Amino acid sequence: MAFWNRDKGRQRQETSDWSSSGFDPQEEFQQRVRRRWVLFFWISLAILALFYVLDIQRQPERSNLTYGQFLQAVDSGHVEAVTLRGQRIEGRLSQAGREALEAATSETFETVRPTLAGEPLLQRLEAQGITITAEPTEAPWWQRILVGALPWILILGLLLWFWGRMQQRMMSGGGPFGLGQSKAKKIQREDTDARLVDVAGSENAKQEITEVIDFLKQPSRFHALGAKIPHGILMMGPPGTGKTLMARAVAGEANVPFFSISGSEFIEMFVGVGASRVRDLFKQAREQAPAVIFIDELDSIGRSRGAGMGGGHDEREQTLNQILSQMDGFEAEESVVVLAATNRPDVLDPALLRPGRFDRKITFDLPHRKARQAILEVHTKNMPLAEDVNLGHLAEITIGFSGADLANLANEAALYAGRREQQEVDWACFTDARDRLMLGEAREAVLAESERHIIAYHESGHALLAYLLPHADPLEKVTVIPRGRALGATAQTPDEERYNFNEAYLRDRIAVMFGGRLAESLVFGQVSSGAEDDLKQATQLARRMVAHWGMNERIGPASFPQSEQQVFLAKEISQGREHSEATAAIIDEEIRKLLGNIEAQARDLLETHRRHLDDLASALEKQETLEAAEIHRILDNVDR
Repeated sequence: MAFWNRDKGRQRQETSDWSSSGFDPQEEFQQRVRRRWVLFFWISLAILALFYVLDIQRQPERSNLTYGQFLQAVDSGHVEAVTLRGQRIEGRLSQAGREALEAATSETFETVRPTLAGEPLLQRLEAQGITITAEPTEAPWWQRILVGALPWILILGLLLWFWGRMQQRMMSGGGPFGLGQSKAKKIQREDTDARLVDVAGSENAKQEITEVIDFLKQPSRFHALGAKIPHGILMMGPPGTGKTLMARAVAGEANVPFFSISGSEFIEMFVGVGASRVRDLFKQAREQAPAVIFIDELDSIGRSRGAGMGGGHDEREQTLNQILSQMDGFEAEESVVVLAATNRPDVLDPALLRPGRFDRKITFDLPHRKARQAILEVHTKNMPLAEDVNLGHLAEITIGFSGADLANLANEAALYAGRREQQEVDWACFTDARDRLMLGEAREAVLAESERHIIAYHESGHALLAYLLPHADPLEKVTVIPRGRALGATAQTPDEERYNFNEAYLRDRIAVMFGGRLAESLVFGQVSSGAEDDLKQATQLARRMVAHWGMNERIGPASFPQSEQQVFLAKEISQGREHSEATAAIIDEEIRKLLGNIEAQARDLLETHRRHLDDLASALEKQETLEAAEIHRILDNVDR
């Protein structure tokens, strides 16, 4: 299938004219290069000859005397001065000496002292009162010529080389020194081993991408039906959800030229370079259509123009303007598709998102349980798994993990098995790898017994409330082993993914956050700084309940969010409130009231089950880590 546009038609017409006339621009350029270097060769020879002539002219005319004649002239008092240069001797004769010596054709002379000369030459010279000068040995004539001529030859060669490079860059549209050339990597099918079967857990996205791949493989089938492929496809989602992997799979499946570049690679310190690189990239893609252009991290150049403190960024905005212009310039028959990935679609310029540019938007979410199991199967297919490994159960306890997190989990489990010198990766390796990713690496911390005692009660308070409250997430484990930046941890695993939260669940979640602080207050009569993060999360959640989600009778069914725009990333210069000071005071009052009520209820529960709190803390101090089954055994007779 042939694709035609004005630019390509003009290029093909020029090619046919060149062919008919026998003119080849590339061959002509190579001939000019050869002529240039032949000229450089002859100019270099001319420079060497010039310095040779100058060196000859610089040398004074001297008489060549034998060493015997030189000694005779010294003894006769005919030598006025001598200069010693190693074995060479240069000097000046008196007028009488010049007349006495037949070999002397000038008043200056030179001779060579024999290496084995035994007579005390200096004493003979001093005895005659001759002026003696000593100088270093003079370099040979060819060395003197090279030293003088070589810098000029090198400068000439560099000038010719830069001249040729600039002509070549200008012929290819790259600009001086190639700054304007695109840095995109051209990837062919054989250059990547990623395929769509390797992208698990994104079925909706795969369906959208498959349609694009089919068009690139068989564009005539779609053109016959009057269909137009979207010019741009924007892949949006949190980091690690598989956007770049999907792009690599397109490169492996489409079997067309695939140009990959990061948004930051367009930007340089010179204004206009980014726009030139955009033009060069799209020019290459058009010449090799059907083709795919993939721009990763689009938000680095696609942020709203004129946004942020002090206005916009000239280079970035010129680059964005050029991308908008190039995407508008696609002909209907051009099979060039632009893929872009970002995890910040909220800061993109609206002009990028309008129909005709990025027509189609694909959202990548965190994978659900079945998707996580499929992803784990992909990343463990080459691993020798032990019989106790259950990928289905592993998918259940990894809620909130992205595809990249799951790949990292599988790799960490294999590393654990290698460190333990095992032949297979067992369940313990996967659970230890999961704990490391969620809670941090276990670290050695020398804690005093009193501090360890406080931490045991703190974590037991969290665990007991998580066990007692009916809407709290189920317990998985509790530990007093320091992990990451925490001195202890209580892990809860939801039974299922939650996309909607009711009020009862949120209240129980806040109560569990208060558990550690309340246990310290109940047992020791004071609280420690260990509850800082718990209080921060509880306050943020309570504010959303009151001001965002309408879960307060006094505020009612209204939303009063605070402005969350980032000054430098999005659109607002100031971050003012969207409600009055009086309303803000009521919201703060209701937040404190909500947190106080939840804390009072949680305190009553802990006071009622004080004995079970003590039992749990004692067991935790002894064993350091309690799994869910052991916690249930200790609290088995608790009346919920």
